[in-house]
Amino acid sequence: MKALPERLVADADRLLLPPAGAAQGLAPGLRARAAAVLLRMALEHALDTYWRQVTPRMTRVGKHRMLCLEWYAGRDTARRCRTTWAALSAVCHYRTYELPPAPAEIRIRLEEVTALLAVLNAGSTAAPAGPPRGSVTGGSALSRGERRGRPTGA
Repeated sequence: MKALPERLVADADRLLLPPAGAAQGLAPGLRARAAAVLLRMALEHALDTYWRQVTPRMTRVGKHRMLCLEWYAGRDTARRCRTTWAALSAVCHYRTYELPPAPAEIRIRLEEVTALLAVLNAGSTAAPAGPPRGSVTGGSALSRGERRGRPTGA
């Protein structure tokens, strides 16, 4: 049995390209929007799985997951996650004054989510690099004692 994110991506793929001879009860734009919802769910679940393996406390707040991903998975992966998630979120929201998304547009997002799932799955099995000293953790590379004017160590 496939893991949940991969199953969601497969279901989105079937929505975008239904099997030949299948009843076409939904308009292409509606199928594309439904596929976008499934793809966003897959990306969010993959991020949860990634953070559960790297540091479980990071799964509590969604915004922090995206902000800190750069320090753990790399700048390119973080940028791709942010832009893909934002694009899928925009498509998921129905607006009466906008046309529905084109299936070809969602197909591109499907390929990007598939690539991100592979990167996140590979990254969660590797040892986490952790944030660089003096970056996200707030402060310089000096220890707390050194910042307060007290020497550390011997």
